[in-house]
Amino acid sequence: MTDMADHSARIDALEIRIAHQDRQISELNEVITDQWRAVDALKRQIAMLRDELQSLAPGREGPEPPPPHY
Repeated sequence: MTDMADHSARIDALEIRIAHQDRQISELNEVITDQWRAVDALKRQIAMLRDELQSLAPGREGPEPPPPHY
C-alpha cells in the first residue's frame, strides 16, 4: 500500500510541476509576442523617420564633410 501511495504522490507532484511549466511557457510566449509587436512598431517608425529625413535633404548621402579649416 505504501508503494502505491508513493507512486500516487510522485505522479501528483509531476502533474503539478507540468501545470506550472505550462503556465510559465504561456506567460513567456505572451511576453515575447508583445515584444515582437513593439519591435515591429519601432521598425516602422524608424523607416518612416528615415524616409521623412531623406525627403527633407534630398541628394545628401552619408555624413556631412568636415569644415575646410579642419
